[in-house]
Amino acid sequence: MNADYLNAKGQAMKPAGIQVGYHNHNFEFAPIGSTNGLEILLANTDPKLVQLEVDLFWITFAGADPVGYFMKNMGRFPMVHVKDMIKKPSPDVTPDKVMVDVGKGSIDWKAIFAHSGHAGIQHYFVEHDQPPQPLVDIKTSFDYLNGLEF
Repeated sequence: MNADYLNAKGQAMKPAGIQVGYHNHNFEFAPIGSTNGLEILLANTDPKLVQLEVDLFWITFAGADPVGYFMKNMGRFPMVHVKDMIKKPSPDVTPDKVMVDVGKGSIDWKAIFAHSGHAGIQHYFVEHDQPPQPLVDIKTSFDYLNGLEF
């Protein structure tokens, strides 16, 4: 996907009341010269045509700072995916080895959510890609988030 393509689709869908959105993974953070794919999308997509849904697991897994992105791109992230991870013991660890229920990992949710207004977050999607016990795991995540104050 490139920014021009997303902008064109956003413009084409606007009359129908459909909003184009883009969800990141970790590959958007691979270096491209002095920048990366997410930076290119942020700089070259029209916020009125393309909304960005940042996946807080993937941005953290890639070693990027979600709060830094929120502050640099205020209002650009109306949606977030909320997934947690244990601290990666080495760079070659795969995502399925570090994803855990929200509140059981190393992501600082209080610090991130304290900047929800800067990010423009309106919708939070709580996930776990391969939960061992789906109903137990979502309850664990819900209970943690329900008690979180920021």
